[in-house]
Amino acid sequence: MSGIVDAHLHVWRIDAPFHGWPAVTDGALYRSHSLADARAAMGDAPVERVVLVQAQTDDRETDWLLEMADADPWVAGVVGWVALDGPQAPERIAALAANPRLLGLRPMVQAIADSDWLLRDDVARGVAAMVAHGLRFDALVQPRHLGVLATLADRWPDLKIVIDHAAKPAPPGDADWAAGMAALAARPSVWCKLSGLRTEQAAGADPLALGGMVERLVGWFGKRLLWGSDWPVLSVAGDSYGDWLATVRVLTLALSEGERARLMGGAARAFYGI
Repeated sequence: MSGIVDAHLHVWRIDAPFHGWPAVTDGALYRSHSLADARAAMGDAPVERVVLVQAQTDDRETDWLLEMADADPWVAGVVGWVALDGPQAPERIAALAANPRLLGLRPMVQAIADSDWLLRDDVARGVAAMVAHGLRFDALVQPRHLGVLATLADRWPDLKIVIDHAAKPAPPGDADWAAGMAALAARPSVWCKLSGLRTEQAAGADPLALGGMVERLVGWFGKRLLWGSDWPVLSVAGDSYGDWLATVRVLTLALSEGERARLMGGAARAFYGI
């Protein structure tokens, strides 16, 4: 396997003034994780580029990630955070978008109690600015948001959306999740990340039990499915970076060489414009 683009990688500094998560109660995750740590975790895996994804709801973290990306060409770009419902969102988005390393934005929708938050008028101002500046929308959602996400996609057909972690269902995913994901996949602007599935499994579950879910995601999204590690959150499931790579390799044996190359790198390049 070569030419991998990791479409979902996190780094953080627990001593940073903007750090909020993970907390001390999150066990082994509660330590700083750097790009050097990520490279060490990858070992000899041929990861050509990585996309750094925000973990904090703080503008200062996005600025820090962009500084890191500017300093290291291995980082293809950043998916940052902006308070999309804030009065200064359009101005902040315009300023950030001046840096070509900003690929997209990710509001922490999963942590917002209002399931319809994405459709609010104040949020629409921020979404409009994203569209105007050609930014991608990383949808950190749960199954309860799938209908809302479909409405968002219909309202903003020029907004490229990727569903993080397949919307975080409890594997193997129930009928409502399957119907919602299939409906979203029918919209050409919506993509999906093959990431985060292991941390939604029950403790000690067999990773190969994800086979049916992965098969459905491949069938629904095809060329619009992109691989990500979700490192270091991946370690919560007890997996190493190489473990998740090996699991995906086994679960996608039916793919052709070209299809595998698309999943493991080409789709991320196409979605994020890398």
